[in-house]
Amino acid sequence: MDESLSKMTRKELNHYIQTKREAMRRAEMMGVENEYRVLERQVIIAECYLIDLSQIENGKIYKVISNEDHYFKVEYMKGIFVWGFFVNGDEKESAIPVSMLQLPKQVR
Repeated sequence: MDESLSKMTRKELNHYIQTKREAMRRAEMMGVENEYRVLERQVIIAECYLIDLSQIENGKIYKVISNEDHYFKVEYMKGIFVWGFFVNGDEKESAIPVSMLQLPKQVR
């Protein structure tokens, strides 16, 4: 799709994500690791645009999805990335996509 992810509707984003996930399955079946990882990152970035950014609070610690026992303390947000520090990490300030944070479930 030529359209920027930030301009897509929720329905278009879900379709884009579904298409990328199908391509991920094919790449995994064919054993093409690098293609799988690229598609995985595209999904993570697209999922950022489905998140209500008002749920994310500066100074709060969140579990990182898909990384067992990894937690991230959010210092601030810039666009679809949160900047901060991994709890018990040796790194300096890092940035991760907001879709990698485990956020509380919203009642709809």
